[in-house]
Amino acid sequence: MLELKNICKTFHAGTPDEKKALIDVSLKIEDGDFVSIIGANGAGKSTLFNAICGSFVLDSGSIYLGGKNVTMVPEHQRARQIGRLFQDPMRGSAPDMSIEENLALAAGNGGWLSRVSAADKKAFRDRLSLLGMGLEDRMRQPVGLLSGGQRQALTLLMATYHVPKVLLLDEHTAALDPGTAEKVLELTQNIVEENHITCLMITHNMQSALDLGNRTLMMDRGKVIYDVTGKERASLTINDLTDKFRQLSGRALDNDRMLLGIEK
Repeated sequence: MLELKNICKTFHAGTPDEKKALIDVSLKIEDGDFVSIIGANGAGKSTLFNAICGSFVLDSGSIYLGGKNVTMVPEHQRARQIGRLFQDPMRGSAPDMSIEENLALAAGNGGWLSRVSAADKKAFRDRLSLLGMGLEDRMRQPVGLLSGGQRQALTLLMATYHVPKVLLLDEHTAALDPGTAEKVLELTQNIVEENHITCLMITHNMQSALDLGNRTLMMDRGKVIYDVTGKERASLTINDLTDKFRQLSGRALDNDRMLLGIEK
């Protein structure tokens, strides 16, 4: 379980550039939850992920992961329990290393071919074959030569090679063409469900926010303004979400990508 208790973060405090990025955010994410997060640019979505990962020190509040207080645990230590994918397919893997070497890094044996056993190679091939992209026959190819979709699928596989306590997806299909994005989302859903991974996914695609997972959060100006699940969520439409945003924030949603329900 992931629990955030009254977390706050202000950047450039006391200056003309002061930005209250997170304001008294409290959340309890149960094991196995798949939570989609929506909100206009600057709502605090990526800052929320950075707080969970430990990218900065909170002004106040606390974060618990698996029942343990990790508020002051350094980012590199939290990374052992938290998987993360970014919008940019170039992040999350080493472009000059081969697919095999990248998977060796994810598996935890250093990433050098001399340390990859025959059993490791078979395990890598088996996992790559699940992606349906033919990468199992290209394991010696540098990752930098892969397409964006192939690289993002590989990064997803790496982030979940050892099942994390939490998987954070920061608009991980936004840079992909619609067809590839759909395939990567399908892979995401399959991997998350099969491994019962607790997952939070930021998306600008409001339809995906309603279709994927079991819970949807809406953020605005550093706060969670709407948290919906169950039958209420199942009955919502994109128009309902835009109406909710107007009702709860006091202003109209003006993000074209969200209104059109597209990622790119």
